[in-house]
Amino acid sequence: MTGWVLRRIGQMALVLLGVVTLAFLMAYAVPGDPARLIAGPNADAATVASIRHQLGLDAPLWSQYTAFLGRLARGDLGTSYALHGAPVAEQLAQALPTSALIAVGGIVWQLVLGVPAGIVAAYRPKSAADRLATLGALIGLSAPPFWVGLLLLYYLAYRFSIFPLNGLGDPLWWYLALPTFTLGLAGAAWYARMTRAQMLEVLRSPYIQMARAKGLRERTILTRHALRNALTPLITMIGMDFGYFLGGVLIIESVFGLPGVGKLTYDAIDQLDVPIVTGAVLVAAFFVVVMNFLVDLTYAVVDPRVRNRR
Repeated sequence: MTGWVLRRIGQMALVLLGVVTLAFLMAYAVPGDPARLIAGPNADAATVASIRHQLGLDAPLWSQYTAFLGRLARGDLGTSYALHGAPVAEQLAQALPTSALIAVGGIVWQLVLGVPAGIVAAYRPKSAADRLATLGALIGLSAPPFWVGLLLLYYLAYRFSIFPLNGLGDPLWWYLALPTFTLGLAGAAWYARMTRAQMLEVLRSPYIQMARAKGLRERTILTRHALRNALTPLITMIGMDFGYFLGGVLIIESVFGLPGVGKLTYDAIDQLDVPIVTGAVLVAAFFVVVMNFLVDLTYAVVDPRVRNRR
């Protein structure tokens, strides 16, 4: 087990190094002059050249790359160009709790809406409930999140004033109700389809037929036998969704005006603030890789055959 964990950590390190390298190269290739952005449009050439030298932007590419890796090793993601030299790590740390709350809320909605719908659809295949669940999943997958969010804002926040229009306030859950529901709706459709497919396969298995032959109640068969085995693939979806959401949900945070990592990244792109964009990409990649590792670790603990295949 220890050897398997060490190998996975080494693979994580290689993946993160590749992401760091790609992020640096993309930041280097971005058009525009960060020194000019900091100095302002009216600054003279000497001032721009001085700022470029202070930032190390006039150094060779390899020198900038090694300096970039050295800063990352110290936990330094650089300073923002547009926010007057504010540390990028500090800006991301302030935005991350909001993204974490949205991520947790979105996954809760995905589970609450998707899993029961998939169970009902699988238990009564080709019934009205199955067709209704399938239709709901199709609508959920087809509706763009920004469109759903704008509709909810218009009717439930603007027209009827049930929910707040944007931002955060007290009580916090009330302000996050619409954003998390919007985020979870499309995911719930995927969860419903996945749960239905897995439940159908499990319910047709011999041990379920044996449980019914023993006279066990249907509720016991569904919850203790079928659902427990059918939900195993959902662990991967939950872990990957959580890692992705922690990296910032740009559309949701922008539509609802929430100060998360996605909104911070969107504003940075608009202002060509390369350090913040690069830092957000690295944070998102880190969470995705870590959550992928935790999912694999969970599988390895539950099923030793997983680590034996590595």
